Amino acid sequence: MVAVEENTRVHLLIEGRVQGVFFRASAQAEASRLGLTGWVRNRPDGAVEIVAEGERKKLDDWIAWCRHGPRGAEVENVRIEWEEFSGEFSAFRITR
Repeated sequence: MVAVEENTRVHLLIEGRVQGVFFRASAQAEASRLGLTGWVRNRPDGAVEIVAEGERKKLDDWIAWCRHGPRGAEVENVRIEWEEFSGEFSAFRITR
């Protein structure tokens, strides 16, 4: 019998040079490729904020991607807060 991967939720705050380098669009593409749902947005303080849901292993892989981001990004810090899965999202989108 194969173990079913449990869904969970993560809230990320990504700091550094992460705006103006296509971080949001790249994060959306990577999340969609992995089958994750949620949202990504720029914050007024220059950080990128993300809420994502999906299988824990896929979230871990995606967080590893977020630690470097797309070409041109300079990620200095990734704050991670694990939360309870809600199932409220149907896709991964860029928001304001």
